[in-house]
Amino acid sequence: MPIKYIVFDLGNVLIPFNYQLVINRLNEVEAGLGDRYYTFYKDNYNVHRDYERGALTDDQFIEIMLGAIDHKVDKETYCKLFSEIFTVNEDVAALLPELKKNYRIFLLSNTSAIHQRYGWAKYSFLTHFEKLFLSHEVGAVKPEPEMYLSVMRHTGGKPEEHIFIDDVAEYVQGAKNVGWDGIQFVGYENLTEELRKRGIVF
Repeated sequence: MPIKYIVFDLGNVLIPFNYQLVINRLNEVEAGLGDRYYTFYKDNYNVHRDYERGALTDDQFIEIMLGAIDHKVDKETYCKLFSEIFTVNEDVAALLPELKKNYRIFLLSNTSAIHQRYGWAKYSFLTHFEKLFLSHEVGAVKPEPEMYLSVMRHTGGKPEEHIFIDDVAEYVQGAKNVGWDGIQFVGYENLTEELRKRGIVF
């Protein structure tokens, strides 16, 4: 059955991110502050994951993170530091308007309201997507089935008509577990090769 719906991940597929930028800027506020923050962030990754699934409010998440850095910056500054970590994968972004000519395309991302508002909402390539499925709005995170099922409820299509592109193998497998095809993103050339193998036109 031919593919009708192409679903993209956001981070490290369309927008590479670099947490070292946050670390460096906090280290400028106070020596070692960024390093301590990142250690806390990694050791308490469940906090970040709960925030991405919408189980914590913006204010609850910010308060926990500001506590980890002894409130050395204010809320607004933290939100900017936390979010100014993205660049655009221009070659992948350029595929979107071409794919849109023949397929319905969607975004499916584990992300947060802060990253959306302060980090990536400004990017023009987002206009090519029919709909954004964001973890903090869905109330689940990849690779939980609900993330993928939320897309299918919208498209009304059969599982095998969907394909998912993500850099994380576990999340691609999550898509396959609900009957989708999947491509692990390792670079632009490999992605286009995998799309062509499937007869996807762009």
